[in-house]
Amino acid sequence: MARITLDHIRHAYGLRPSNPNDYALKEVHHEWTDGGAYALLGPSGCGKTTLLNIISGLVQPSEGRILFDGRDVTHLPTEARNIAQVFQFPVVYDTMTVFDNLAFPLRNRGVAEAEVKRRVTDILEMTGLSDRAGRKARGLTADQKQKISLGRGLVRSDVNAILFDEPLTVIDPHMKWVLRSQLKRLHRQSGFTMVYVTHDQTEALTFADKVVVMYDGEIVQIGTPAELFERPSHTFVGYFIGSPGMNVMAAAIEGSRAVIGSEAIELGFAPKIPAGAKSELGIRPEFLRLSREGMAVTVDKVEDIGRQKIVRATFSGRPIAVIVKEDGEIPAEPRLSFDPAGINIYADSWRVSGEAR
Repeated sequence: MARITLDHIRHAYGLRPSNPNDYALKEVHHEWTDGGAYALLGPSGCGKTTLLNIISGLVQPSEGRILFDGRDVTHLPTEARNIAQVFQFPVVYDTMTVFDNLAFPLRNRGVAEAEVKRRVTDILEMTGLSDRAGRKARGLTADQKQKISLGRGLVRSDVNAILFDEPLTVIDPHMKWVLRSQLKRLHRQSGFTMVYVTHDQTEALTFADKVVVMYDGEIVQIGTPAELFERPSHTFVGYFIGSPGMNVMAAAIEGSRAVIGSEAIELGFAPKIPAGAKSELGIRPEFLRLSREGMAVTVDKVEDIGRQKIVRATFSGRPIAVIVKEDGEIPAEPRLSFDPAGINIYADSWRVSGEAR
């Protein structure tokens, strides 16, 4: 296991980057603790795979250093970093049996055969491949091959880190849930440092202790699932996390009030907005209430999704989403109120510190 330090890392695929937009990965300066479970979460093209490949050694950063437990590994090749990497599409040896595929990295390192058998048997059971142990990998389905690829990354006990690059893409939905749960359990048991790249918020939030949200080549927030939900540091985090995502509305800040159209919302604190900055109010649908008291709102549509309803409405000329519990009432002439505990204020998309009281 290793503590991973990203020391002012930047990367551009062009030869002579001259401005920030030339960088596929803008400056990243963070330290990830030994034994942590991290997810790199973001849309396609945000830089998460580039960052993962810099950690693994497949890509050398244009600027900065990467350290494992304080040791500079920036210029070391992948094989010298002692990491395991699992890719989006399965990489297996078709002519080998399932058992031998999983045993290969152990035998390559001279592990005693009795220990090889013990570890491989554990992984076969974990991935549901025990009944196929003696079969050639050639005849397996894509999801079964990916289980082999996953297992080969997990079978070793001596790695500095295990890196996963969208490993569940070809896995069926039920098995995705099973493998996520098993990876989480394995992390608790083994203490491996794990970094998991995905664009799927469910995968990230259920796997990781800390989620690293990336947008446009930079890290916009690192936090627990609860922190990302309750206090998004950037409006993108609010949009991307949650279903539906956070409501974000242009707002004029007047002392301790946010004015949206013709309505004023009391904040309980006075945000300091830099001169000329675009100010916005963000609130998740779960922190809005429909009742017979509050501000005017027009209900446009109600989506009943079983355990709750998503109310699509118009507030002061702006679209807004409200979550109502399954048995919750939607009045014939509803009014809208904001829970101050759920309000976030943003200046140029970044959260302004301070909380409603």
